[in-house]
Amino acid sequence: MKTSYRYLATSVLLGAALHVHAQIEKRDVHIAVGGKTALYYLPLTITERLGYFKDEGLNVRISDFPGGTRSLEAVVGGSADVVSGAYEHTINMQARKQNFQAFVLSGAAPQISVGIAGSRAAGYKSPKDLKGLKVGVSAPGSSTNMVINYVLAQGGLKPTDVAIIGVGQGATVIAALEQGRVDVLSQTDPVMTILEKEGKIKLIAETRTPEGTEKLFGGPMPAASLYAPVEFVKKNPHTVQALTNATVRALLWMQDASPQQILAAVPEEYLLGNKAMYLFAFNNVRPAYSRDGYFSEAGAKTTLKALASFNPAVKPESINLAETYTNEFVKKAHAKYGKKK
Repeated sequence: MKTSYRYLATSVLLGAALHVHAQIEKRDVHIAVGGKTALYYLPLTITERLGYFKDEGLNVRISDFPGGTRSLEAVVGGSADVVSGAYEHTINMQARKQNFQAFVLSGAAPQISVGIAGSRAAGYKSPKDLKGLKVGVSAPGSSTNMVINYVLAQGGLKPTDVAIIGVGQGATVIAALEQGRVDVLSQTDPVMTILEKEGKIKLIAETRTPEGTEKLFGGPMPAASLYAPVEFVKKNPHTVQALTNATVRALLWMQDASPQQILAAVPEEYLLGNKAMYLFAFNNVRPAYSRDGYFSEAGAKTTLKALASFNPAVKPESINLAETYTNEFVKKAHAKYGKKK
């Protein structure tokens, strides 16, 4: 008799799971990301490697590009469905009359540091000293480009006062600095931690922590998120919910994960040959990950203010911030996993 009850209970649970998965409008989802090996995108890697997308009934394919603008271009061009990238792009795109919406936040701070080559460090006193230098970013127009633009603005400089050079992510960044192709880097970890510890760069700004972010931008600055064209979000709400559920589950897992668990979940090649340094870098940026996936109005306002400070195309009065993000899916994800807000 107990066996029958157990069988019945299992059947009911399985049926419920199949019903939820059957509602998904688009099982095969293509996510575009710009620099997946960076710690900036660790929640995406965790979600993928722990099988959370599959648990939600999704077949997710992830394509890696040199930077955030390239991954956005893939979605604009129709070759990918969703971007894993900086929230700020939703504001930039709205300024261009293209509506995108972010639906789950994985980065509560940008994790981007700006460092000047050790050979030039002695001559640096303030951002105005960056004039005429070559700055390495992941890709022109990316989040790393945005941060250096904002730093330049603090020194009264325009983006055109420096030479912006796309150097990708990971090992190519280190090579660009060591070969003298760039004088300054605006990049994510673990690369910046490695170069800093080796004395090859001196940091002049960092957004690895909420405190560093507040110091630079004057408020919270949302970073990595999943976002897509508003039309995709409206047309595929169950698909978007499944993506959000998986991501929130990964964020909750990361809160209690040990360093060993993090290492076990990350592909060997992401470690750049130095596990200890990777973990050191991870601990540097750990406070920068979102704990719950929610966007804040204050963060959206900080982002708009920052973009408007150097991009004349972004006019605050013409941007509807409420349309650039939604917490609707995150709220439901927390209801599913036992956490409410």
